[in-house]
Amino acid sequence: MPQPKRSPAVTAKSLPGASEKQKQLQTAATDNAAMLTTNQGLQIPDNHNSLKAGVRGPTLLEDFILREKITHFDHERIPERAVHARGSAAHGYFKVYKPMGQYTRAGFLQNPETETPVFVRFSTVAGSRGSADTVRDVRGFSVKFYTGEGNYDLVGNNIPVFFIQDAIKFPDLVHALKPEPHNEMPQAASAHDTFWDFVSLMPESTHMLMWAMSDRTIPRSYRMMEGFGVHTFRFINAAGDSHFVKFHWKPKLGVHGLAWDEAQKISGKDPDFHRRDLWEAIDSGNFPEWELGVQIIEEGREGKLGFDILDATKLIPESVVPVQIIGKLVLNRNPDNFFAETEQVAFHPGHLVPGIDFSADPLLQGRLFSYTDTQLSRLGGPNFHELPINKAVCPFHNFQRDGMHRQTIAKGRVSYEPNTLATGSEFRVDGGAQGFQSHPETLESPKIRRRSPSFDDHFSQATLFWNSQSPVEKDHLVAAFRFELSKVEVPDIRQRMVDNLAHVDTKLAARVAAPLGINAPDARAAAGRLGFREYRMPPTVEKDAALSMSARPAPDIKTRKVGILVADGVDLLTFKRLQQDLQDAGAQCKIIAPQLGTVTTSSGKQLVVDHTFHNTASVMFDAVLVPGGAASAAALSQVGEAVHFVLEAYKHCKPICALDDGVQLLGTLGFTLEAQGDAVMEPTAGVLLADARKAAEGRISQAFIAAITAHRHWERLNVDAVPA
Repeated sequence: MPQPKRSPAVTAKSLPGASEKQKQLQTAATDNAAMLTTNQGLQIPDNHNSLKAGVRGPTLLEDFILREKITHFDHERIPERAVHARGSAAHGYFKVYKPMGQYTRAGFLQNPETETPVFVRFSTVAGSRGSADTVRDVRGFSVKFYTGEGNYDLVGNNIPVFFIQDAIKFPDLVHALKPEPHNEMPQAASAHDTFWDFVSLMPESTHMLMWAMSDRTIPRSYRMMEGFGVHTFRFINAAGDSHFVKFHWKPKLGVHGLAWDEAQKISGKDPDFHRRDLWEAIDSGNFPEWELGVQIIEEGREGKLGFDILDATKLIPESVVPVQIIGKLVLNRNPDNFFAETEQVAFHPGHLVPGIDFSADPLLQGRLFSYTDTQLSRLGGPNFHELPINKAVCPFHNFQRDGMHRQTIAKGRVSYEPNTLATGSEFRVDGGAQGFQSHPETLESPKIRRRSPSFDDHFSQATLFWNSQSPVEKDHLVAAFRFELSKVEVPDIRQRMVDNLAHVDTKLAARVAAPLGINAPDARAAAGRLGFREYRMPPTVEKDAALSMSARPAPDIKTRKVGILVADGVDLLTFKRLQQDLQDAGAQCKIIAPQLGTVTTSSGKQLVVDHTFHNTASVMFDAVLVPGGAASAAALSQVGEAVHFVLEAYKHCKPICALDDGVQLLGTLGFTLEAQGDAVMEPTAGVLLADARKAAEGRISQAFIAAITAHRHWERLNVDAVPA
C-alpha cells in the first residue's frame, strides 16, 4: 500500500526570503541538537546542580534554569498528580507527649492535652491513579496538621533517603521512572531500561536503590510502615536557638512487608489492597496509630557525624543519634468524599509554623518552588488553599485577591499596605517579634553551580544498609535486583549497575550478576566512568538494627487476618476455643468454605461462611487455621483451591495451624497425622500441628499467637519447591 507523502519540515532555509544570518542560525541549531538548552535555546552549562549561595548554601530564586525545568515538569500532567497519583487518606489527630519548648516554639508541640486535627495521605509514587497498590515502589506519607498557628505539612515517604541530591534532577528521575514514552509501558514499575539506565549513571542513587529493592517498598499495609520527613529541618525555640531535626513516624503495629510473589498476586486479586485495608481498619474501629519521633542535632555538631546532613541521600543512624518519641498520631475517620478530600488535598513542605524552619538541603529547596507551582495547574488556580480540605482552622488575613475559584468575599476598598484608608495595622518594616521567622543563617559566597565535596560519598550508607540486613532480607534484596535487572533489555545497563553495586559489597554484586548473562562485576569499570568518584567517609557504625525490619517484631496480633478453612463435617469443638482466643487477642477470623451460606458441623450446627475459595485467596490473610473433622478434611483435600490455599500460605512463610485431621491439607508438604500427639511447634517453620484436645488448655492458642506475632517465618525451608 503506498504511503501518503509528508509535507517537508519548514526551516529557516526553506522560507522564502530567508536571510543568510537565519540560515546560519538554523545550521548551528541543527549541529548543536545534542546540547542541552533552555526552551529559549540558551545552552545549559550544568544539568546536575542548581545555583546556590556557596556549595552548602540555599538554592537561589534567580536560578531561572532550575525554575524553567521544574515549571515545565510540574505542568506536564493535568489534572492527575505527576507523582503520588494513587493515594489513600484519612482524618485523625495528633497529641504531643511532653512540651518541646526547649527545642521549638511550635504551638502544637507544647500542650499534651491538645488534640491537633490532621489529614494524612499515603500514596505510591510512580503509578497512575488506576494502578495497583502492591507494586514495588516508594510510598508517600504526608501529614497536614491544622494548628492554631496555621497549617503545617510534614511531607515525607516511607524511606528516609532519596534517589538524588539536587532538585534540578527530579524531572529527570521521574521521566526515567515513569512508563517509557514511546509505548507507555510498564505501568507503576521500575523494572525497565530507562530507569536503570538513569540510576546506573547516578551513583548518588545507590543508597536509595538498596531501600527500594528491600521489602520496605512492598509493605503489608499502610498501617505497618514507617514514615520519614526525608530532609533535615530546623527546630527554633523562643530564644531563637536552632537545632537540626529529622522526623520519624513509628507504627504501633510494627513494620512488616509482603512476599514479592504474594504482592504480585494481590495486584490481580485486589488492586485496592492497601486502600481497602486502611478504610476497613478505621471503619471497624481499629484506628491506626504511629508515634512521632525526632532526631535532634545541636547546630555545630552536624559536622562530626561523618556525612553531610544536607544530603538527602543520607540518613542519621539511630545508633548514633537516637530517636526521641515525642507524640502520637491516630487516624480515626475516613473521608466523606474521596475526590473532595483525598484528591484535592494540597501538601507543601513550605507550609510551616513558627518554630520549624528549613535547612539548605538542595533537594528540599527545589521542592519549595515545585509544590505551589504544581497546585496551580492541578487545582485550577491560586485559591486552592480555600478548598475545605486545605483551609486553615485559624484566622488568616492578607491582601491577595481574585483569581480562579475564589471563595472568600473580601470587603472594603483597601487591598494593599501600607494604607490609611483601613486600619493600617498590617504595616511593618522590622519583621516584628511574632509569626514565622527564618533562621538567620550565615551564607557562603560566591554564587556557584556545584555541589559540596561533602556530598561525594555515595556508597558508605548503602553498605551500612546491606550490613544491617538479616540473611533473609539480604536474599530478598538480591532477588529484587535480579528481577528488576532481568527486565532490562540492554546488557550494558545491567553491567553498569552491578559494577556500581561492587562498591557497596562485592558478594552482593556477584550474587546479583550471576543469572543476568553479563560479565562479573568490576568496580574499576564503574570508577572509571565520567562523573564517578570513589570516595568514602570513615564509617561511624558498621551496622544499625533500626535499618532491619526483621529486628523489630510486632508487639501483638491486632487486626491480623486469619483464614479458617472448613467444609461440611468440621469439628466445631476443635477450633472454637482457638478462634475465640485469636479474636480476644485482636485478630480477625474469617470462615472460608467451598460455598457461601453455611456449612454443617459434625455436631449438626450451622456455621456461617464469610468467603469461598473462589472469591478470596491466601494472599489476603496473615495466617491460616485448618480445624479437625474427618469429613471436612477429606472434602477439602479434594478441593484443589483449598489445597492451593494452604500451599501458597506455606510458600509465603505465613503461620499455619492444623488440628487433628486438618493436617491432611499439609500432606504434600510432608506433614502427617503421626507427627501430632502433643502440640508440636517447629520454631523456624511457623507450622503448628496440634491435638485439638489440648486446645481447651490454651497451649495451642499461645503457640499460634506467638507465630502470628512474628509475622513471617522467612527461614522456612524449600519454599521454592512448593507448587503454588
